Amino acid sequence: MTMSKVKTVVRDSASVVSAIESRFSCRAFLAGKTVARQQVDEILRIASCAASSTNTQPWKVYVLQGDRRDVLVAKVCAAHDATQADPSRAREYGEVDGYYPAEWVPPYIDRRRQNGWGLYRALGIGKGEKDKMHAQTHRNYHFFDAPMGLMFTIDRVMGRGSLIDYGMFLQTLMLAARSLGLHTCPQAAWNNYAKIVMPFIGAGSNEMLVCGMALGYADESAPVNTYQPPREPVESFARWV
Repeated sequence: MTMSKVKTVVRDSASVVSAIESRFSCRAFLAGKTVARQQVDEILRIASCAASSTNTQPWKVYVLQGDRRDVLVAKVCAAHDATQADPSRAREYGEVDGYYPAEWVPPYIDRRRQNGWGLYRALGIGKGEKDKMHAQTHRNYHFFDAPMGLMFTIDRVMGRGSLIDYGMFLQTLMLAARSLGLHTCPQAAWNNYAKIVMPFIGAGSNEMLVCGMALGYADESAPVNTYQPPREPVESFARWV
């Protein structure tokens, strides 16, 4: 570590806190407002400062824009429609990687349901409206109209500790995006179509898809972006011992 890092004083702590507290999963972006490559490079440079065990830096990022982004969107959207028509086809596209638990239990299932129905209420989608639900899920595979799509992979040889490292990298990246006035949406939904995504982006057979992410400028007029899921109070998860 250089002495400059040791001696650095964060003088504008309010901006740091604002970046953290204003980060949310943006689900509507301005399609016509592009993000400059220099901005993406800077965000990735800042994200590379994230902590990782023994400095392994296990992240690998694939950036999609323009025609290549649009081709992947078309491929995955077609597959998503195919699985709606025939759910048994889902195995053709995804990987069984244990992203979510095999069995949901309280309080996690309760929070998950609260989040899902809160989001649907903001969108005006009621219970049982399966076509509307499918259409909203479909929006994931358009990157919610964001001009930039990111795909994150990790070498399969790495252990679960490296996924903790990866989480710190992703959070740092999202906060770096906020510092430039951009918003993000981390997306596990792409994992359902890893068998399409991975060869398309040129990932090796040794790599596993961690998640995707939409990056761009938020559509401030979109009702979906008004939904903010509640956070648990500190006393509910922290104990002084």
